[in-house]
Amino acid sequence: MNLTQWAENGWLRPHKTSWKEISNLFKIIERDLLDAKHTISSDWQFGIAYNAALKLCTILLYAEGYRPEGAFKHYRPIQALPLILGPERKADAEYLDTCRKKRNIVEYEYVGDVTDDDVSELIGFIEELKKDVEEWLKSRHADLLRRT
Repeated sequence: MNLTQWAENGWLRPHKTSWKEISNLFKIIERDLLDAKHTISSDWQFGIAYNAALKLCTILLYAEGYRPEGAFKHYRPIQALPLILGPERKADAEYLDTCRKKRNIVEYEYVGDVTDDDVSELIGFIEELKKDVEEWLKSRHADLLRRT
């Protein structure tokens, strides 16, 4: 499937983004990465870091002119990652989906399912993905990185 087919299925809706919206999302990512590195529970660090990862996937979707629709607003941006950055990113989407599920467990079901290593791994992943998203934006949607 591709993003157009997802929109036809009602999973996405058209969205016109702007450099300001993308800039604000990057600010949220930076805040969340900083907060996730502070001394709080591993569960919360993981949840905050996951939010940064979700925002990176949302940036990709917005830049391509779509916004998630319906009940799967966390799931769709993550699953769109290989559709946008290429099929070689399928394992990254699978990793982030595992993180999504883990985050849901520690937020809604029980405490202590996340280790410090889980947090470090996710933060490192996000820092690399952020670089890739910025490079992708520079090559495909440079107007969304405009600073004024």
